[in-house]
Amino acid sequence: MPIDPVLAAYSDRFYLGAVAVYVLAMFLHAFEYVGSTRPVRAKALVGAGAEASAVDAVEDTANDPAGADGPSTPKRRSRGDTCGRMAVAVTIVGLLVHLGAIVLRGLATERWPLGNMYEFVSAICFAAVVCWLVVLKKSPSLRPVGAFVLPPVFILMFLGGTVLYAQAAPVVPALQSYWLAIHVTTVTIASGLLMVAGVASILYLLVKFGRAGKLAAKLPPIDALDRLAYRVTVVGFPIYTFAVIAGAIWAESAWGRFWGWDPKETVAFVAWVVYAAYLHARATSGWRTTGAPWINVLGFATIVFNLFFINMVVAGLHSYAGLG
Repeated sequence: MPIDPVLAAYSDRFYLGAVAVYVLAMFLHAFEYVGSTRPVRAKALVGAGAEASAVDAVEDTANDPAGADGPSTPKRRSRGDTCGRMAVAVTIVGLLVHLGAIVLRGLATERWPLGNMYEFVSAICFAAVVCWLVVLKKSPSLRPVGAFVLPPVFILMFLGGTVLYAQAAPVVPALQSYWLAIHVTTVTIASGLLMVAGVASILYLLVKFGRAGKLAAKLPPIDALDRLAYRVTVVGFPIYTFAVIAGAIWAESAWGRFWGWDPKETVAFVAWVVYAAYLHARATSGWRTTGAPWINVLGFATIVFNLFFINMVVAGLHSYAGLG
């Protein structure tokens, strides 16, 4: 299978460009966080639609010196609010550049661009950013959380472009199957979503136990963080479940058995059990706000452990590709 070096080079440049744009968005979110004066913790949890719009109106009123009953004058956005809006716009630009890197990689190799750890990590970050932008579309009041969502995206993409980088090349024969597009893509999407949910649960615990300090005052209400983690996990968990089933079907086709307790398979199953336990705990009285967030963080840690330690340290049937 021929490799187009020109397209591969442009893919790498787009990847670096996406990292640079995400860094800019990350700093803009940080400036928003520092300069924000909105009383976001004065309200209880808000959802999408009318409730979110109502809270945005309250926040705009808080930023308007004239107040709600003042004269009808154009409202001036605070510096933090301006930076936050710019951060979202820059994130969208970064996502488009990131998409270009993935598409060009696939065109350069003439295969589905999920054949190694570099491509897999890139796709996970892409899924996480898409998830985050969808969340913002439905609940704009959660925007301050972006200051904590983008750093892990940057860290993963930095590692992908350095430690995990792989030259554009064909995949080994064992991966030349349509199941690569089905199984690995669904694992990628689920991992990206669960990363956002994990960040939300970590912030929830930091606020709940007073570890966030002054930063907690500018985060969304603690209930909003809990609901964000739950809603994203509710979407990500079925996708992850399908990915595990698809992997078992592919394993039967490639290796003659559905399940062999390979290290990758085992940890993937453990992660599935942990997330199932989280959803059960989230619906159980007494566990919803105590044990459930800890379980969600454990699930996120298991996903990260499976991504790095199992792929790069432990030998197994998945070692030849470092795939999820």
